[in-house]
Amino acid sequence: LHNFSIEPTVDTLSFYVVFMSHHISPRTVDSYLSGICNQLESYYPDVRKIRTAPIVAKSLAGMKRMRGREVKRRRPVSIDDIRRITASIGSSEDFDDKLFLTLVLTAFFALMRCGELVRPDSVAKLDDRKLTWRHTASVTADQYEFLLPGHKADRFFEGSRIVVQKLQGPEDPHAPFQRYIAARDACFRYRPELWLRVDGTAPTYSWFRKRLAAFFSDDDFIGGQSLRAGGATRLAELGASDDRIQ
Repeated sequence: LHNFSIEPTVDTLSFYVVFMSHHISPRTVDSYLSGICNQLESYYPDVRKIRTAPIVAKSLAGMKRMRGREVKRRRPVSIDDIRRITASIGSSEDFDDKLFLTLVLTAFFALMRCGELVRPDSVAKLDDRKLTWRHTASVTADQYEFLLPGHKADRFFEGSRIVVQKLQGPEDPHAPFQRYIAARDACFRYRPELWLRVDGTAPTYSWFRKRLAAFFSDDDFIGGQSLRAGGATRLAELGASDDRIQ
């Protein structure tokens, strides 16, 4: 189209950075460049050297300064927030309240991403390999556990065993999980999915996000990652080592 060589050069990568930064965030362009190098390296072995050339690096730095936007990070949910949610719906007999509270507590105390517990809204992103099944869940006197079959960091879908301990105090996740499991098995004994709403559908990201936002109506910085970040922050406050948190 522009009579550029198909072989990547310092000039073409620099032009790419400037052009794309006028349409999307320069931080995203930086990520795109890494992906491009990964895909082209087997055909053009010098592409990473070109990627780190001074003119490309300075073009990217300049566009970040000219067109960069402030990074808005989600606020971690605190243990007081968890206690407030538990106090609000902990004794509710509503099926979806039991499900929502269990998901919140599990995400917080097991440091799980929202996307690992609920289904994506986009049909194109649905993947049954990532569903959590009821038969993998078990409850003992002091903990509950289930198998997370596939997740973002699991390249080979080997799965991870999620174990959540019983706690003393109003934020205990064990009792809400027991109540949810009892209600779920009474209504959907023969359904294989672990997480189900009262209408028999799997909870979606938008459903969970809307319910979570209802408890933070004046806070726009609460999102799907806030629970995982809050759980990690709580462990750090209690003196847990970085290795344990990771």
